[in-house]
Amino acid sequence: MKSMSKEIGIDLGTSYTRISVRGRGTVLSEPTVVAINKVTGEILAVGNQAKEMLGRTPDNIVAVRPLKDGIIADFEATRMLVQNLVYRVVPKSLFYKPRVIITIPSNITDVEERAVEGVGYRVGAKAVYLIEEVMAAAIGAGLQIERPEGCMIVDIGGGTSEMAVLSLGGIVAENSVRVAGDKLDSDIVEYIRNRFNVLIGLTEAEEVKRQIGSASSAMTEEKMSVKGRNLSTGLPETVSITTKDVNEAISGSLEIILKAIKTTLENTPPELSSDVMSKGIVLCGSGSLLKNLDRYISEQTGIPVFIAENPSECVSRGVAMSLDNIDLLKKSVKSKRL
Repeated sequence: MKSMSKEIGIDLGTSYTRISVRGRGTVLSEPTVVAINKVTGEILAVGNQAKEMLGRTPDNIVAVRPLKDGIIADFEATRMLVQNLVYRVVPKSLFYKPRVIITIPSNITDVEERAVEGVGYRVGAKAVYLIEEVMAAAIGAGLQIERPEGCMIVDIGGGTSEMAVLSLGGIVAENSVRVAGDKLDSDIVEYIRNRFNVLIGLTEAEEVKRQIGSASSAMTEEKMSVKGRNLSTGLPETVSITTKDVNEAISGSLEIILKAIKTTLENTPPELSSDVMSKGIVLCGSGSLLKNLDRYISEQTGIPVFIAENPSECVSRGVAMSLDNIDLLKKSVKSKRL
């Protein structure tokens, strides 16, 4: 039997958790959702199966997202999720004590950082490394972060939007806001409730965003029908939503993300700012798939904006690349506690 790798990477995201193994790349990607029996504490489902249960469970079962805004909100549920996913990749009977690298958002507190490390150790790691999501995203997007030149990455995920200017293998200026894809979904739910007096689920709102959402005025106005519950009658009702409606719903959150990008640029040394101006900003993360988001940011900053290849997988790809290059791993990790 081949000797097993001693490094595992965990992209611990608000919406998705992705597991990487050194030499194999990203091997598993599942929604960050856990379904638990409230009476016994037993895990009933994780990932895709648990996500299907959101909003549909009886009283004795709860389907939860254990991370909120990129931060662990339920430690035990997060541990169970990560352990379940890791054991799918490496069966428990063959488990060994690996080194584990886990992604964290910028501006994380010491308490939140220790919670992430704790998850790694509870899974059975002998050493836990933490890498900032923007660093992993930049590596995964193919940016030449080791050069003495400025490059900028904006990672819009599910719970947080992270942005940074990097040079010589380090972060020069960075920012983080807890406004991202999940907040946009909530904005759409709130807008439809206020305008139509109809309550829809977050899953439906995400689908509206994906199909007809746009960060700026679209050339053609698209429409979509969505089903929900009328808050006055309590009966099911179908309403028609337009691209303009979605744009109006999410505009406030987009402005928060834009302001964070501008603040990061303002905190960047002039020499590196000129590099960013000429090379542009790279967008990644699932939130970057919103239509016209690149154009919106470019128009507001005056800087070219490009969307990375397979933007949803940049962070996990960067983690996998770090695992395959131990020197890069050592330079890029934020901390390590044995």
